[in-house]
Amino acid sequence: MVASGSLKRNLGLWSIVGLGLGYMTPTVVFDTFGIVSGETSGAVPSAYLIALIVMIFTAFSYGKMVKIFPTAGSAYTYTRETMSPGLGFLVGWTSLMDYLLLPMVNCLIARLYMESLVPDAPPWVWVVVYTVVMTGIVTSSMRGTANFNAVLLIFAVTMVALFCIIAVVNLTNGDGSGVVFSSEPFVHEGVKLSALLTGATVVCFSFIGFDAVTMYTNEARHVNLMPKAIMLTVVAGGAIFLIASYFAQLLFPDNSQFTIVDDPLPEIGFLTGGHVFQGFFLAAAFAATIASGLASHASVSRMLLVMGRNGVLPRRAFGYINPKTHTPVFNIVLVGAVCLFAMSFSLEFISALINFGALIAFTFVNLTVIAHYAFRTRQVVDFKTAFNFVVMPAIGAILTGVLWVSLHKTALIGGLVWLTAGVIYLAVMTRGFRRSVRSFDDPEADAEMSEPEVPESSESPQPEAPVED
Repeated sequence: MVASGSLKRNLGLWSIVGLGLGYMTPTVVFDTFGIVSGETSGAVPSAYLIALIVMIFTAFSYGKMVKIFPTAGSAYTYTRETMSPGLGFLVGWTSLMDYLLLPMVNCLIARLYMESLVPDAPPWVWVVVYTVVMTGIVTSSMRGTANFNAVLLIFAVTMVALFCIIAVVNLTNGDGSGVVFSSEPFVHEGVKLSALLTGATVVCFSFIGFDAVTMYTNEARHVNLMPKAIMLTVVAGGAIFLIASYFAQLLFPDNSQFTIVDDPLPEIGFLTGGHVFQGFFLAAAFAATIASGLASHASVSRMLLVMGRNGVLPRRAFGYINPKTHTPVFNIVLVGAVCLFAMSFSLEFISALINFGALIAFTFVNLTVIAHYAFRTRQVVDFKTAFNFVVMPAIGAILTGVLWVSLHKTALIGGLVWLTAGVIYLAVMTRGFRRSVRSFDDPEADAEMSEPEVPESSESPQPEAPVED
């Protein structure tokens, strides 16, 4: 085993929630608004409400499993330990697709913003600058990453709130629908359930982040923080998306006012508050993109770390933690290298692939609750335990499964190609499935991955002040 350091337990509740909300990118509701509004015939809030309900069921399952398996592997670890190591690898491999691609999506969005501001500069410059800066920050320390993320997140959420206030004023003055309270954004003539489900699969992209906070389990001051952090992240993020999309839908009942439907955020800013507000709105969107880039870059490097420590990825590289920075440097640099592909791919294509991996992970996390409590430990003994450990996760698995089959064809084809590559890799690694995935385990490496937990009595519900590493 390669000598290395350990992850540092210095993240409290609000730091973890902030990283999750930063990962979710609060302003993304405006980036995808035109696409979802067209898909749902002007019922974007309904698509978000459906997605939020699905995510709440899944968040309960994540909260249960993170206490049983308090490590950064998320769906990969839960499936590996409750069902099968081989199946766990394939779930982890599929999840890697969305975890690896989201940092690249943020890089791509940042490139598009900079292209609109400085159209004469070559696009690759912004990709390289973004990648170098993000990689440097995430490599330096997890505490520093969380602090910087918090500043960017506060600015982004403040601008979303300001948009809602200005929207109320405009609606009162007769703009858009001309009313502040209405059921029209949720349901009206011409809205179909099938279209809402398809729209919900698109906005699932917005929720990816609440699950990613499980990647910080080894850096949480205490594992008991994690279920609360997961639920707070999904509920707070869902509330932001619902409120913002509600007022946006009232102000823009259809896409007739947008010249660029694929990403109307700049036009929404201008049409809502003029050039000055548009400038601040774009700055908030850029800040939210950077915050999401930091959180997603940090979380995927932790998942790669767990898979490296388990030996399903080369341990010498992927399982290494720098003893000075307490960060998995090789993984962070590798994710930075993936971000460089933002020079080539389109936002629509990458976003579709991300949803495939995320929904597979969500489905299996729900199933692992049933596998662990009902079959592995046989804790289902009465109505209450049956409801908590079978009914609730079963509903979550069914709902995520419905969204999965509603994905666009592009996402299904691309995701299945990635999954096939994982099956081939697994076959080679296990010599034609003749060797057990468990044979790659190194319990000593996994045990040394993080520092001991901070006693729960030292926890405070107040936000943490920035600290020096």
